[in-house]
Amino acid sequence: MIDPSLRRAAAVLLCAAALLTQASPTLAIEEPAHTVVERDGRIELRDYAPTIVAETVVEGDLSSASNRGFRAIAAYIFGANRSVRATGSEKIEMTAPVAVEPASEKIAMTAPVSAARQGGDALSGEGTWTIRFTMPASYTLATLPRPDDASVVLREVPGGRHAVLVFSGFTGEDKVRANTAELLAWMGTKGLKAAGPPQLARYDPPWRLPFMRRNEIVVPVAR
Repeated sequence: MIDPSLRRAAAVLLCAAALLTQASPTLAIEEPAHTVVERDGRIELRDYAPTIVAETVVEGDLSSASNRGFRAIAAYIFGANRSVRATGSEKIEMTAPVAVEPASEKIAMTAPVSAARQGGDALSGEGTWTIRFTMPASYTLATLPRPDDASVVLREVPGGRHAVLVFSGFTGEDKVRANTAELLAWMGTKGLKAAGPPQLARYDPPWRLPFMRRNEIVVPVAR
């Protein structure tokens, strides 16, 4: 027999999910183009096409830096910019994911698509992080509007192979650390070496129910 209280709780969650879907229908959000080369449970090997990204560098822990960096780049795509194709500003369509990556100094001086920490390779702790958004494929570096905020930088990221672990729920440091360790261990069994630090990619807004969220740990693979 199923406990009636558990049945009621499940019904409440289902109703909440249905109301959220009706109040905010899922829209087709553009994601970086890629091909799945191999799939093993929650883990995939993907080949990504080149992308253009907007990035800003923020200090703090993973959560606070991500929030501040997100606001800076969100302001850029929602109109804090100067169009190169018309007078005034230009709204850029939102894409997914927003990512977090411990950055080397070189990455921090340029501008990729995630949140990155300087001088480290772990997705935890205090540090300097780079927050990155992928720009829509319809833009080039020449046609993207110029940011009003000088801390927001645009750059092109080359394509390449990445190992990806997909998970749902919250993205606290302990959970991110455990999933990163699982992905790196899987790479070890395949003889794959990381070509850079891991990234945390988040695809959903904070108001989406945790069990419906899609998150990924992404590690570039040496070829």
